[in-house]
Amino acid sequence: MVRLPDRIESESQLGDLLSEPSPALVEDFRQLTGDIAIVGASGKVGPSLAQMARRAVLESGVPRRVIAVARSLMPELAVAGIETIQCDLLDHRAVAELPRVANVVYLVGRKFGSTGSESMTWGINSIAAYHAAHHFQGSRIAAFSTGCVYPVMALASGGATEATPVAPVGEYATSCVARERMFDYFADQGKLAAVHLRLNYAVECRYGVLHDLATRIRNGEPVDLTTGYANAIWQGDCCDQALRSLALASSPATILNITGPETFSIRQVALQLGEILEREVRFVGQENGLGYLNNASRANGLFGNPRVPLARLVQWVGHWVRQGGPSLGKPTHFETQDGRY
Repeated sequence: MVRLPDRIESESQLGDLLSEPSPALVEDFRQLTGDIAIVGASGKVGPSLAQMARRAVLESGVPRRVIAVARSLMPELAVAGIETIQCDLLDHRAVAELPRVANVVYLVGRKFGSTGSESMTWGINSIAAYHAAHHFQGSRIAAFSTGCVYPVMALASGGATEATPVAPVGEYATSCVARERMFDYFADQGKLAAVHLRLNYAVECRYGVLHDLATRIRNGEPVDLTTGYANAIWQGDCCDQALRSLALASSPATILNITGPETFSIRQVALQLGEILEREVRFVGQENGLGYLNNASRANGLFGNPRVPLARLVQWVGHWVRQGGPSLGKPTHFETQDGRY
């Protein structure tokens, strides 16, 4: 494993860190049977996850295909030795042409822009999932979901656990429950094995809660404290746990919360970022003690705590934003509690 640097200087270095498999994942891949498809590989997480899978295959010494499926072309993945297939998951005929493989990581989903185009959000989050679940019967599927399927939680609760009943707020979160249910429909009948990965929140230098905070502080904008607490996990650790979770897929489906072990204070992290950026931090609002808080004790007990701790994430993102590093331009809206995205 590469030693964690003090800061990340380039997108090349960032990509290498995001796609580095853990020794435990490499060992898991020595035991896993069958090829792997990454469905929805062109989003924020997909490219890193596909490249990590390919690196883990090479390091394990066990040959297997890694196939990346997405609506758009992915030349950077093809260069990395990953098979790429263009496919619109809303077209059941196109989905029927995909190769059937033993292992599927499913990342297709829509969040941003959901308000005002709810039908498209429901189509992508439910119809596409049905097509995939129907096609990949007999497979193990690790399906990305979101902690937003849980209710907004009080800080004193310690966050939602896998036993917390779903209580989605708004159409986006409700459509994410529908996405889970599409896989459940087949898993409950024993036609596939699934694990739902309820994630809050994956972060990297160009995107995520920490990037949002750092950008606001650098730009002199106030930080809203209404949603005063959050969870986060380095995207590389998220990808690693997602690939390792394939071994946990079951019928009926397993549920697994994915995030870091800490529930952190937005106020305190903002002040730390302000020191790195050498900017004064201005606040508006007051903590109401509520948020989408996720308790990942089960996953971290299975896989160990994430390799990149929160303090290093803050350091990396702060320096990245200070040096003018590129952004994906997709605010998380983590402060939202009304379910409108």
